[in-house]
Amino acid sequence: MKLKNKKWSEGEFFDIRKEVLKGWPTGKDVDFNESIPFLKSIPDHKNFAIKLEKAKEAGLTMAQPRAGVALIDAHIELLQFLQDEGGADFLPSTIDAYTRQNRYEECEKGIKESEKAGRSLLNGFPGVNHGVEGSRRVLEAVNLPLQIRHGTPDARLLSEIMHAGGYTSNEGGGISYNIPYAKSVTLEKSILDWQYCDRLVGFYEDNGVQINREPFGPLTGTLVPPSVSNAVAIVEALLAAEQGVKSITVGYGQCGNLVQDVAAVRAMEEQLQEYIDKLGYKNVVITTVFHQWMGGFPQDESKAFGVISWGSATAALAGATKVIVKTPHEAIGIPTKEANAEGIKCTKMILNMLEGQRLTDSRVLREEIDLIKAETACIVEETYKLGMGDLAVGTVRAFEAGVIDIPFGPSKYNRGLMMPARDNEGCVRYLDAGNLPFTKEIKDINREKLEVRGRVEHRDIGFQMTVDDIFAVGLGKLIGRPKK
Repeated sequence: MKLKNKKWSEGEFFDIRKEVLKGWPTGKDVDFNESIPFLKSIPDHKNFAIKLEKAKEAGLTMAQPRAGVALIDAHIELLQFLQDEGGADFLPSTIDAYTRQNRYEECEKGIKESEKAGRSLLNGFPGVNHGVEGSRRVLEAVNLPLQIRHGTPDARLLSEIMHAGGYTSNEGGGISYNIPYAKSVTLEKSILDWQYCDRLVGFYEDNGVQINREPFGPLTGTLVPPSVSNAVAIVEALLAAEQGVKSITVGYGQCGNLVQDVAAVRAMEEQLQEYIDKLGYKNVVITTVFHQWMGGFPQDESKAFGVISWGSATAALAGATKVIVKTPHEAIGIPTKEANAEGIKCTKMILNMLEGQRLTDSRVLREEIDLIKAETACIVEETYKLGMGDLAVGTVRAFEAGVIDIPFGPSKYNRGLMMPARDNEGCVRYLDAGNLPFTKEIKDINREKLEVRGRVEHRDIGFQMTVDDIFAVGLGKLIGRPKK
């Protein structure tokens, strides 16, 4: 198929679907005649899209962990623990690295070796190998909605199997699960593959099943300026809406300055709604997810809880619908289920204490919202222009031109010309805008804010600031100040 931003016909979708389901033997168990009635039978409190919409209406911020192990029984035990002991509101199945690369034979070996070892030797849940039956075993064992979380450029078979298995949310997108995760996958391929995933959800929606889609907001998770992540979130959301997706959760990764983070979440939701209305997409419910700090963590658990608490407070004050929870073991490796639950409980305590509170509107907050919106609009509008009105085509061309540029992205299709750094208040700014299509006024504002920091620190603004900022939180600070 040739890439274009147009809803796939059922014929186009079903032609490709025949080949997708042949990708691994478990694909034969996916049958719309059976899966549609099954998904309709899932109670509302276990449907991700429905529970998110209710949370938004109530003004609540929900908590969701990351978690996944190789064997079904152990995975169920882990999720039940996070549900019962941690108090999570939503549950994930974080998918293993082999599945993310469509290497299902190695997954099969990993499952068998895990069974012999009595512990998980995969770093996640191999959903394709466990199939529809295995996914349903997980759903039946818990009392909360389930989401697929992964990092897969080609998630077509994974999405087919796990949606049919009762998972009513899928994270990712053709940009956010390619540029930060893969080196050599073209954007044409990943966007087409994710159009398939979105058309799959759209087909379920057409048949009365509500399923949520969530673009991955943090991208590389390293000093990503809000307008870059917001632009990607908006683009992926609009691509999904074109394919018939009705429940869209746009995400944002914490940068660390309270005002900027709150402004980013509010700008993202407001601006996406403006585009949805302008383009005439009907009955689309927009919710937001805030990711707690995605960069380096302090090794000391008490300090790690401080980082978790700060992210929780920011999510609540921003009015995010959901927050993705970190654990006190972030600096160590894969957390124990106990540490994972502790992160959820810490987060829930903060959310409960801040329930109903929002960061008060102010001149500074409004100026930050306006700046983020202006920067984001420059990127999104130029992307449309490059595609001559076609957002999918424009996205490929935007990356080629550096109009969209993700800092520290490993993909060879990412120009890597843009460079971020923090200003004197800890906001992430553009040290070098690269080829981002900003106005002179926007570039000057970013430069002036960085120059303030340079004067305070008695040094020239430059790449060393970026390096210092990357390591700062792990060392106990937000801004990478030079040692005195």
